[in-house]
Amino acid sequence: MAQPPTPELPTLRDLGSDLLVTTPAQRRIALLRPFIGLALFAAAAAAEWWLVLPILVFLIFVAVVTVTHDLVHGSLGLGRRQTEWALFVLGILLLESGHAYRITHRQHHARFPADHADDPEGYPAHLTLLGALSYGPIFLAQLWRWAFAHSRHQPDQRAWLLIEACIPPAVIAAGIGLWETTPAVLFYAAMAIVGSWVYPLLTVYLPHKDFGATPLTQTHTLRGRVIPAIFLELTYHLEHHLYPQIPSHHLSQLAQRLDPFLAEAGVEPWQVI
Repeated sequence: MAQPPTPELPTLRDLGSDLLVTTPAQRRIALLRPFIGLALFAAAAAAEWWLVLPILVFLIFVAVVTVTHDLVHGSLGLGRRQTEWALFVLGILLLESGHAYRITHRQHHARFPADHADDPEGYPAHLTLLGALSYGPIFLAQLWRWAFAHSRHQPDQRAWLLIEACIPPAVIAAGIGLWETTPAVLFYAAMAIVGSWVYPLLTVYLPHKDFGATPLTQTHTLRGRVIPAIFLELTYHLEHHLYPQIPSHHLSQLAQRLDPFLAEAGVEPWQVI
């Protein structure tokens, strides 16, 4: 039986060009949020509030992933040089490569779901739940390896990638050296590394679970008040795939404006708290 045609997406003009605007205040908040989290982590570690540290690391993760997501898509209004440095600094907050993420994430948008062999970020969506969980420890290394191999004609990008690859072992070594003074550095490094192991599950497998071949079925979107707020609107994954140029701080507005279209197209958002 022939599948009904996919409805034509509303244009950005239809939805409102205000969704593309990032004010200076919004940009400052996005860029400062991870460092505020890091400062709170340092204060909690100094006070020996050890049980609070994993919560703060989680919040740092969300803040960094959100702002780097916007940097990758050029929606924060930074210049080229500013973007390069922001990707570097924000990436190393989580002992990751911001430049590898940019290369592989853009590839994900270009290839998913048709070409999983050439989409290292989207690959876990093609696995089972157990497969996505077990893929966690090697996920970031695979992204870095793919990015390095595919940037052979971009020596400046390879330089960033090589420098970023040196950060995790350097921080781990520093944490070991500072253990007698404070265990917080090694604790932070361990939580950042282990925390990244859930990326394949939370950012790829679950959002794309049971994906289809059309733009409206390639991923899902969540509706709720608490969960989307905690994850700084990154739960609007379908909206992001449809309009990747819209910054995260406008995704909830985009979702509201798209709701009539999605309802008419038969798309059912996942309801969460």
